[in-house]
Amino acid sequence: MPVIKHLDGNCHTYVDDPCDLDLAVKVTDNAKTQKYSPCNATESLLVARGVATQFLPRIGALFAAKGVEMRCDAEATDILKQNQPPAPASQAQTAIDIEALVKPAQDADWSEEYLAPIISIKVVAGVDEAIAHINRYSSHHTDAILTTDHVHAQRFLREVDSASVMVNASTRFADGFEYGLGAEIGISTDKFHARGPVGIEGLTSLKWIVLGEGEVRG
Repeated sequence: MPVIKHLDGNCHTYVDDPCDLDLAVKVTDNAKTQKYSPCNATESLLVARGVATQFLPRIGALFAAKGVEMRCDAEATDILKQNQPPAPASQAQTAIDIEALVKPAQDADWSEEYLAPIISIKVVAGVDEAIAHINRYSSHHTDAILTTDHVHAQRFLREVDSASVMVNASTRFADGFEYGLGAEIGISTDKFHARGPVGIEGLTSLKWIVLGEGEVRG
């Protein structure tokens, strides 16, 4: 018999071109590092090529300072290792930490739910490739776009096939309590169909849409 199951949380954050870089750094950091164990923590980071050289060194320094291992494609690896920002005197080891924490991604990493201080990172051409990557590798739990382009945001909301889809907000907000549903039993990544006579309502599955302005979860 069919059942509703609480399953994998391979959540994505996609940093779009264009975006507010300060917002993107803040939200991405929160989505990954606020707490590693929940199923709504970001496990995979996609970055548009047009902003990668500005964004990746900044988020890489934050991840390195927190000991987050970064499993990267070749392009992200080159950017992180060649464009490291100068570290303050009190953080002189930051550059060395980035070198040690950047590892080559394997195919399995794009589908992995780490529940640990590990994140996969890939540079993509833009929103088309990001959506295609997410729909292929996501567990359809929660995926977010960080962007200042309204058209890109609407396409992402419409075309990403996940239970929760967010704009400019941390994936950590995908939660029954945060959505006003009370205590959460779990999050279903299935589309559960009705039994017996079915009307329009019975043919509908839910998709939660979150519109933010850089909110992070405390």
